Amino acid sequence: MRRRFSRGVIAIIAIVTVLAVAITVGVFVLINRIGTLTDAGDGCTVTTPDGTLDLEIEQAQVSAAIAGVAHRRKLPERAVVIAYATGIQESKLYNLPFGDRDSVGVFQQRPSQGWGTPEQLLDPVYAAGKFFSALVKVKDYRKIPLHEAAQEVQRSADGSLYAQHEENAKILAAAFTGRVPHAVHCWFPPEGSEETPAPSPAPGKAERELARTLGAGTTLAASSRRRGWLITTWSLAHAQKYGLRTIRYDGRAWSVTGGKEGGWQPDAGASADRVRIS
Repeated sequence: MRRRFSRGVIAIIAIVTVLAVAITVGVFVLINRIGTLTDAGDGCTVTTPDGTLDLEIEQAQVSAAIAGVAHRRKLPERAVVIAYATGIQESKLYNLPFGDRDSVGVFQQRPSQGWGTPEQLLDPVYAAGKFFSALVKVKDYRKIPLHEAAQEVQRSADGSLYAQHEENAKILAAAFTGRVPHAVHCWFPPEGSEETPAPSPAPGKAERELARTLGAGTTLAASSRRRGWLITTWSLAHAQKYGLRTIRYDGRAWSVTGGKEGGWQPDAGASADRVRIS
């Protein structure tokens, strides 16, 4: 006997099907945002000898914050790699205001588990600090497999998943720690254009935020080439946020007017002693 459904039941089935498809597509897009830019109007590329990754500007800002906190704490690059692999798995390096149960932020830390308040955990600098505080307590975290070290911190349902992001994490760490110079390029419409209303240029605010990330008393002085490129990369990742137009360091210059194809251009007048932003 063939079963017949009423029009109401058919309508409900159709609505549920559409919603299911929409949710599936949404999840798929979120999962694949790292490595694929959906809007060529703004974004960042990371290029090192080990490969190239595409990021959205928010991901670059989070990455720069993590590297900056690690530098302030004098942690090895391995710690940054573990943090990036964890962040990619947990949030795709987005500062998410939601998550499983009460989880929030880039590492999906839970206020109910003592990580901090939701407001604190939505600050990438604070969240990275809490992550590293837990990581350094893991015995031999520099030597054990990455996923084991990350799982000791996160205590997630399936800690093996962190391992799949190790290679991308190494690319990010080499770039954002400054070990590979001029490895990050970001672009966005110049301020005042139709796409981007002009913010108030605020290099002073950028310097204060950088000081908060790297430690009290930090200036844009480069005590080493690696530190200089770490500061330079942080400044570039936050250029849109603070209305920065130019960044100059170590014989290279970046300009917002260069667009996607501009990148870091040779600049004989760019000092190796200090990062200059304007």
